This record gives sequence, structure tokens and C-alpha cells, in this order.
Amino acid sequence: MQQKIFKEKYPIFELRFTKEESKFDSVPAILDFLQEQVDAHPKAGFIARFDHYTHTKERNGEIADNIKDAQNIILCFGMQLPSPDPVAVRPRSIGVTDLGDEFVVNFMEAPNPIANDTMENWVKSLVK
Repeated sequence: MQQKIFKEKYPIFELRFTKEESKFDSVPAILDFLQEQVDAHPKAGFIARFDHYTHTKERNGEIADNIKDAQNIILCFGMQLPSPDPVAVRPRSIGVTDLGDEFVVNFMEAPNPIANDTMENWVKSLVK
């Protein structure tokens, strides 16, 4: 799992792995697994899936040639709401992108370390 900064301000976690290394053969299959993890977690709640690829294509947006599919699972951890501030950074999203020969799974760092560790473990478990 690599930590990096996207656009010089957004901290993200990213895991790249080949399709041979993957337990799953498609973006929807990965999202099905992640949704199972969310549903089984006592503090997480599934919100939706978002087909980023189709959304961008339907708006004649730019899509890199090597991107074959890109979707997100949207969820939220209901651990605490001590002030209005957490509302600005929720819900969470895990993105799954198919680059043809590999998958890229990434998410923005969560302010709650337990939520962040949980998502990191879910993502790492996608690899054989």
C-alpha cells in the first residue's frame, strides 16, 4: 500500500496489483467483495456504488486510454460525530480502476485511524 499526495493536497492510499495477483477478475467483483466487508462491519454502512467511468463517458469527459473501468463504493463509518467538522470529510469512497492488466484501488486518508486501517486491510485482502 502506497501513501501519496494527489494534486499536492489530498492524502491517498493506493494499491496496484496485476490481475494475476488479484482474487477477483473485474471491478464489479471487487466492489461486491468490498460491499460484503462493509455490510459485515459493525460501524460501517453501505451508501451506494458510483460508476465513475460511465459518468465521465456520458458527459464526453476525458478518460485515459488505459482505463477500462472505474467505479467507487461509497460508505461511512459511524464512529463519532463530535462536531460539524467530520461532516465535511464524510462519506468515505474506495475507488477501483481497471487498467487492462492491473487494478488500482485507492481511497483518501480518513481522519479516523481505525476507519483508515480498516479500509487498508480490506484493500490488501484483494490480493492473493
